Amino acid sequence: MPDNMTSTPLVDKARAAACEALKDYTRHDGTPFIGHPDAVAKIVAEEIGLPEECIAAVYLHEASRMTGMEVPQAEWGEAICTLVEGLNKISTIKPKDTRLEAENYKKLIIQYSRDPRVTVLKLADRLEVMRSLKMFPKTGRDQKILETLLLYIPLAHQLGLYNMKREMEDIYLKYSEPEQYRLITNKLKAGEKDREKLMAEFIEPLKRKLSDAGIQYKLKMRTKAAYSIWQKMVKQKVPFEGVYDVFAIRFIIDCDGEDHKLEKDLCWQVYSFVTEEYEADTKRLRDWVTNPKPNGYESLHITVKNKEGAYVEVQIRTKRMDDVAENGFASHWAYKGVKRQETLDKWLTSVRYALEHPDENTEDLPQPPSKEIFVFTPTGELRILQAGSTVLDFAFGIHTNIGAHCVGARVNGKAVSIREKLSTGDVVEILTSKNQRPTQDWMGWVVSPKARSKVKQALQVQEQNRAVDGKELLERRLKNWKLEFPDDMCTEFRKKNNYPSLTGFYAAIGDGTLDVNAIKDYILGEAERHAASVEAAEAVQASAKASRHFEGKDDILVLNAKNVKGIDYKMSKCCNPVFGDDVFGFVTRTDGIKIHRITCPNAARLLEQYPYRIQKVRWADSPSSGSFQVELKIVIDTEGAVVNKLLEVVGQFKASIRSFTVTDNPRHGTSEVSMKLSVPSNLELDKVLSQIRATRHVIKVSRL
Repeated sequence: MPDNMTSTPLVDKARAAACEALKDYTRHDGTPFIGHPDAVAKIVAEEIGLPEECIAAVYLHEASRMTGMEVPQAEWGEAICTLVEGLNKISTIKPKDTRLEAENYKKLIIQYSRDPRVTVLKLADRLEVMRSLKMFPKTGRDQKILETLLLYIPLAHQLGLYNMKREMEDIYLKYSEPEQYRLITNKLKAGEKDREKLMAEFIEPLKRKLSDAGIQYKLKMRTKAAYSIWQKMVKQKVPFEGVYDVFAIRFIIDCDGEDHKLEKDLCWQVYSFVTEEYEADTKRLRDWVTNPKPNGYESLHITVKNKEGAYVEVQIRTKRMDDVAENGFASHWAYKGVKRQETLDKWLTSVRYALEHPDENTEDLPQPPSKEIFVFTPTGELRILQAGSTVLDFAFGIHTNIGAHCVGARVNGKAVSIREKLSTGDVVEILTSKNQRPTQDWMGWVVSPKARSKVKQALQVQEQNRAVDGKELLERRLKNWKLEFPDDMCTEFRKKNNYPSLTGFYAAIGDGTLDVNAIKDYILGEAERHAASVEAAEAVQASAKASRHFEGKDDILVLNAKNVKGIDYKMSKCCNPVFGDDVFGFVTRTDGIKIHRITCPNAARLLEQYPYRIQKVRWADSPSSGSFQVELKIVIDTEGAVVNKLLEVVGQFKASIRSFTVTDNPRHGTSEVSMKLSVPSNLELDKVLSQIRATRHVIKVSRL
């Protein structure tokens, strides 16, 4: 057992188990391997002050990691087993050589730390490794230096373990930049007496004032770490002498009780004494006494210049403020403005609480964030997924094609289905098959936005392919049956059978969900219903003949702009006839007679397929006072102010604008104007069309 380390039956038992398991293992310098956990345990016990179960966990972790020794919960308890499990998992982490990857590995360490003290134990382990770097071969040493820089120094910074952080930083500098390290440390040693002399000279003129004011204080000299000095030299591109805050003088004022107002008054009183005696740089004043930082940090910082022109940073705080800043919840990672997540903050706070209250139960403390999981590829590449992710999410995260053909995976060597949910630390090997295709069920098995999007896209492509097959099948069968399936009949069929999209309708035929024979039966049934409606059509025609608006024996219906009394007819919206157009009537089953232009897009089909339902019509000799709706499409170029010209043209005639929209087509350098007009006749419409066509920058005019 190492000297000065707390010995308890639990610690002794754990060390004995480790000694037995590790008896044949040595370190790189040939010394027994047990020396490593001994040194780590000493750091944990004496330098950090964690309880005995943490010290025991250090020994059991090294024994189980190195030899596979089991640590049964029945023998050692849940708390110790949790610590050992977390340390064992963290020991497998090998970060990549990038800071971006390191951020992910830091999150993984936190995920592994179900007990918040796990990370602190790992930091103690790493500190011992850094102290022993000399024994490692160069390749292993370089790897550990890199890991320490990317992972463990930032974690120590976050947890407020400043002494540990500073020591690891200086060791890093010593091995990575040995010349710079020697320069800085030698200059610090050479200037130590000068700094002590400067501090003594600094306080001398202030002693009487402080004594007369009855202020009791302690003076500390804080020298900046070699690594921090080196960073400033590099960042500011200055030599050692150009770093002005190499050291600071700190006043720690005695102040009994919890009178915060008295504390502030005392700090400002000392500040006034300092600035009366020395020239202050007010631009560098930092007042965290009046307005403490959100983390609770309180102190006055000021930079002053003595009579010799030397700059000195002065920090003024009470003993309570100093305790909070050094050991309390005012952790240095927040004090320095390091970005952080709220969930991570809570966990970091729980770590600090565990350090300051080692005898209290940590079961109810906040746990690490659980919104993410960290899994590995077989080659050790780290992947971050949201909690609840499955094998499919992981597969799509690697590549879309791998996800689309995934049939399962091996998770930690065990075969699982594509629906298997993953956990932090899983090693996942995806299994694929060229015959595999996404199904609708997959949408319920993935949680990541990327996977959901890719599955949805794949399903849409499959539906489109089935739709192509279905359309070809239907057209082939219709040709064999010698039947027609016009658009209006197709739309009606889809509505009755709940196929909202044409693609879905054809896809259903393609995959066999919809039997094409059902369409044949529907067409034949419609033909029978059409035949039955002929009588109704003839009855309507007979009624029209009896009207006073029929002339001669040619079955002609005379129209004007208003509905003729007693006869039900409407202007068709598909072509919007205008008084004077060549028109014909079509007897519908439910809406009476609809009037179509002879140039209507549907005219040829209606005249060919339903000749028995065609009604001859003509307009009255003169238009009534009614009006007709018409829509124009006008293509213009974008060079001139054509829109205003179009409005002026319409205003010259007996026409009024009902709606007007402009759609740009930058690719062709044109715009499309959609204009709905109200006109009394086609004569007036022709005038409008003629003038619009003659307007400059108008490319094409068509009537819809």
